[in-house]
Amino acid sequence: MWLLMLPLLMQTPTARQTPTARQVLEAEHARRADVSVLMAATRSSDPALQRQAVRALGRFERPSLRDSVTPLVRASHADVRREAINALGQLNADYDFTALLAQERDGGVRAVIYETIGRVTPRPARVERQLVAGLADGDSVARIGAARGFEAMVRKAGRGFRPAPATVTAMRNAVRANRGAELRQLLLIALTTAGDRDSATFAIGLRDPSAQVRRVAVLGSQQWVDDDSPLVRYQALRADGTCERAVVAMRDRSEHVALGAIDLIGEKQCAASTFAPALQQALVDGTTWRMRAHALVALARIAPALAKSALPTSASARVWQERVYAATAAKILRDSTTLATLARDSAPNVGIAAMSTTDDALRALSSGHAGLLLAAAAQLKGTPTLATHVPQLRTTVARLTASNWSTYRDPIVALSERLREAGESVTIPPVSAFPVEPLPSDATIRALAGTTVRIRIRALGTITLELLPDEAPLAVATFVQLAESGRFNGLTLHRIVPNFVVQGGSPGADEFDGISTGFMRDEVGLTRQLRGTLGISTRGRDTGDGQLYFNLVDNFRLDHDYTVFARVTSGLDIMDRIQEGDALQSMEVIRRK
Repeated sequence: MWLLMLPLLMQTPTARQTPTARQVLEAEHARRADVSVLMAATRSSDPALQRQAVRALGRFERPSLRDSVTPLVRASHADVRREAINALGQLNADYDFTALLAQERDGGVRAVIYETIGRVTPRPARVERQLVAGLADGDSVARIGAARGFEAMVRKAGRGFRPAPATVTAMRNAVRANRGAELRQLLLIALTTAGDRDSATFAIGLRDPSAQVRRVAVLGSQQWVDDDSPLVRYQALRADGTCERAVVAMRDRSEHVALGAIDLIGEKQCAASTFAPALQQALVDGTTWRMRAHALVALARIAPALAKSALPTSASARVWQERVYAATAAKILRDSTTLATLARDSAPNVGIAAMSTTDDALRALSSGHAGLLLAAAAQLKGTPTLATHVPQLRTTVARLTASNWSTYRDPIVALSERLREAGESVTIPPVSAFPVEPLPSDATIRALAGTTVRIRIRALGTITLELLPDEAPLAVATFVQLAESGRFNGLTLHRIVPNFVVQGGSPGADEFDGISTGFMRDEVGLTRQLRGTLGISTRGRDTGDGQLYFNLVDNFRLDHDYTVFARVTSGLDIMDRIQEGDALQSMEVIRRK
């Protein structure tokens, strides 16, 4: 027996205590205060394990963990150094990178240093000088990192912040000296946020070969341009669209642009005598229900009498989304009769749009639709008779709590606030009180390698995805499980924000009804929110709900806050054509053999 035990006794403590990759994943998923497993992994001789562990520490977002991360900023492997430096940014931990920048030879690592310098708040005085130096770095990747640092720094500083004149000059010069689309976008965004409108600099952006750069240049310069790209045309309409330009753009070949033009006519209160006929024509022969619905709302704003005569048709439309717009128009027109009818509609989102009375809100309390419950809580706020409805509110909160479904957390909080408003003593449950999606098995995660997914968008075509299980194993595993079980099939793409995102996969066709049973942990890192990537919708930190969104443009401001779990490899043109009400017809998961 002793001979059998001898090899075990001779093992070194380090060998016995080095955790496995699975144990690191479990420690990250648990989010416990004790990070000893992760700390042991950072001392491993395996760079892959070090990288995994330090990335996990960053995802805890506790500044107190800074000293646990800093030893790895000088690790021998560049990938480990990149993750460690990025983790400091995720922790929002101050660190003087001056000496490290002087010694670092890898341009990719310097890029992350520059970005992290801009991310950390409050800003040390040296930040601007370091980022200006980064714009002159000899490595193009490092220069992009410096541009990322500027974009983050200016955005996080807020509206009142103005960089030093020398800093602004350096950013302008870098736009001229660098032709890369990503760098130019980042610097033009930073200059716009900082309030700089140098016409010569933005003129360079307007001539750029990249539509995304031209779009950002239009956003910053706030001027009208005619452009081949719908991304740019839509932005020009929002930046400097007139009533005359809008009526022409109603015939644009991009539905995003055409719908934006209709909305603009209503928002600008264009003269009814001149522009109402075009809206009336759209009501009659609009190519989609969306054209008719948007035209009705715009008409309600500029020609109420004409809109009122058209309202009954939309209020009884077959497509429930069109009835939502009818409710919006009815509110503008103050048509209480139509609102009373639509508030009782079988589609919860119509009821949300039409809700206008206390009775509407009380009736909605029996619903299982999170969005409708939230609308009810908002409607009841400030109600003089709120105290008389305490029993119903308590019954609803108890019912939702008993369900133990994370998607009900927001309604529980909102209704609990109404109880407090009524003088009741209520404990509002923290996010940690709700279930979390379980960590998939090792076998499940291994089987995800090389997996692709084909998403069929009803009546439009197919989008093919490459999944990213190395970066976001939990998100990928949850998505694949939902896709293979058919849970996404038939669900709508309910949120369409041109030049931002397309979001869908909600059983309630809204932003509040999640599809996952438990909350999903954030798996943020170095993966970027670029055009054609997919992310997971959340309600705050570590509250992913299984809904997915497509990035229609490079959404730099979403970096480090939302999980990226896939990227489009074919079908970007289909992604660009998705409109409100389009559906996820089916998903085919294709595993590598």
